[in-house]
Amino acid sequence: MTQIQIYLTGHCPYCVMAKRLLESKGLGYEVIDVSADRDRRLEMMERSGGRYTVPQIFINGESIGGYDELSRLNADGQLD
Repeated sequence: MTQIQIYLTGHCPYCVMAKRLLESKGLGYEVIDVSADRDRRLEMMERSGGRYTVPQIFINGESIGGYDELSRLNADGQLD
């Protein structure tokens, strides 16, 4: 089973788009809100190689990047 985690904030339009894309594919995901949680934001940055923008998306523990990268995976048929 594929495990997907999304680090996000509540006011990020790209985060909303990433969630909608995953939902349209019927894929479940875990939300990690970093809005007011400095420790989780630091965790996100460490896991993603220093990236601090949201969303940061991980599939099976591997950082794939943000919404643009998720969208590319979808266009290439890799989310099916």
